[in-house]
Amino acid sequence: MSEDALAPHRRTLLVGASSAFTAFLTGAMLPSPAWAAAPAWMRGASGTAVRKAFDFLAARFDEYGSGAALRVPRSYTGGFFGTTFVSSFVYDDALVILAWLARATAEDVERATVLGDTLLYAQRHDPIGDGRTRASYQPDSFTTLDGTLDIGSPAAYTGNQAWAGIALAHLYARTGQPRFLTGALREATWIQEHTWDGARAPYGYTGGRGATGQPLTFKATEHNIDVGAFFTMLARLTGDHGWRARAGAAFAFVAAMRDRADGHLWTGTDPDGVTTNRAPIPEDVQTWAYLATLDDRYRRSVTWVLDRLAARDAGVAGVSFSDADVSKVWLEGTAHTALALRARAAKGDTLLARRLLWNIQQAQATTPAGDGRGIPAASSDGLDTGFGDLYYASPHTGTTAWFLLAALDSNPFRI
Repeated sequence: MSEDALAPHRRTLLVGASSAFTAFLTGAMLPSPAWAAAPAWMRGASGTAVRKAFDFLAARFDEYGSGAALRVPRSYTGGFFGTTFVSSFVYDDALVILAWLARATAEDVERATVLGDTLLYAQRHDPIGDGRTRASYQPDSFTTLDGTLDIGSPAAYTGNQAWAGIALAHLYARTGQPRFLTGALREATWIQEHTWDGARAPYGYTGGRGATGQPLTFKATEHNIDVGAFFTMLARLTGDHGWRARAGAAFAFVAAMRDRADGHLWTGTDPDGVTTNRAPIPEDVQTWAYLATLDDRYRRSVTWVLDRLAARDAGVAGVSFSDADVSKVWLEGTAHTALALRARAAKGDTLLARRLLWNIQQAQATTPAGDGRGIPAASSDGLDTGFGDLYYASPHTGTTAWFLLAALDSNPFRI
């Protein structure tokens, strides 16, 4: 794209992205002096912001160990969570691995390998020992003196299993170390044996196991996107077409959740596994469906996010978590959207992605609870997801990793 095509006076001609959202970003997101003094928005995230974000991940990883010591990073730092909440969520850990592999310096790969080996240790030493990993671990006491895992949340959600597997699959693709593929296959086998539902249409993968081991019988669109992407990777890495067929089944569920009227995706099903769950409607499934498949059917779901989830708060603009609350910006989802726009590459998408990344960079620099390096989960405290959770303006490893993936144009759903 030419420099002329990126010039600000051309913004009214952007037709690939939502014109309303483009106007929202360019018009009211910042006071005019800041906008005029900040031509960096045209380049998206600066190299300094990217470096600082990687520094944040390194600091979190080295908080409770160093070198080759097995360890997991604390997910949230400061603000609402203070210093007492020290859980490390496996979803976040997987994203940290993927961010390091996206930049892939020798030190990055070394750190990613240690964190991958930590996930393998957790898998091998799980008290049930059937290939699962848990929702979270405690980084300040990851193992006790007798080697027992310090598990934070014992739930085994399907999406988390898939994300751990995706990270291990990327590690195998990068390093060629067979242990990572073995661990990924154990995760995949657990998903297939414990969550596949071929009895209740629309067929797909259920939610996994709760904290007390109870089956979670709903089917989540998000989980099935994760599983479809993960199993597609395994098919490519192993040559086993069975994984490709299973990936196709997961993606068929995703397609069944698509609303043909405006192209968005529903959340999934109720616990009966059949009835469509229509409220709230989250951001992640809209952009992830496109990133995981690059299927033209989901181009409209990306635009739906721009049209329906635009949010502005605390001096930054982006998108929110779901249509339940658009009063605050969900920075992770804003990174999802930026990366999806870069992948979609319709007219205006690249420029809009850069603007979103610039906004995330602003949040990195200005969040009161931050250190100028990590990206906060939300623009300010109390973002209501609509699913019974709140997000806070605390720097977050997962959000920081997604910012880096978007800034480096690295799609974690594909190898």
